Amino acid sequence: MRGAHLILCRTLTAALLLLSVSGASTSLAQDYAPLFQTENQAQQHCPTDTVVWLNLKSGVYHLKGQRYYANTRSGAFVCEKEADAEGDRQTENGQ
Repeated sequence: MRGAHLILCRTLTAALLLLSVSGASTSLAQDYAPLFQTENQAQQHCPTDTVVWLNLKSGVYHLKGQRYYANTRSGAFVCEKEADAEGDRQTENGQ
C-alpha cells in the first residue's frame, strides 16, 4: 500500500503544478519524479521514454490511447521509468 506521505506530497505537487505560471515542472523534493502539465513537457524531459498519465491519488498510470489517459481529476504527465522507480504501476484493466 502506498504511504500517505507520498500521496500527500504528490497531491501538493500537483496543486503547485497547476498554479505554476511558467509551465515548468515542479516537485517538492528531488526524490520525486517531476510532474508535467503537458505531454510535450514530459517528452522533453525524457525523450527516449514513454510518457504516461499518472493518477496521483492511486499511483496508477495510463498509456496514451487508454480511456483515462489525461482524464482523471488528480493527475499529471510523467515518464514511465520514473513512475515505475517510485512504485507506481500501470493500470491492470487496460483503461
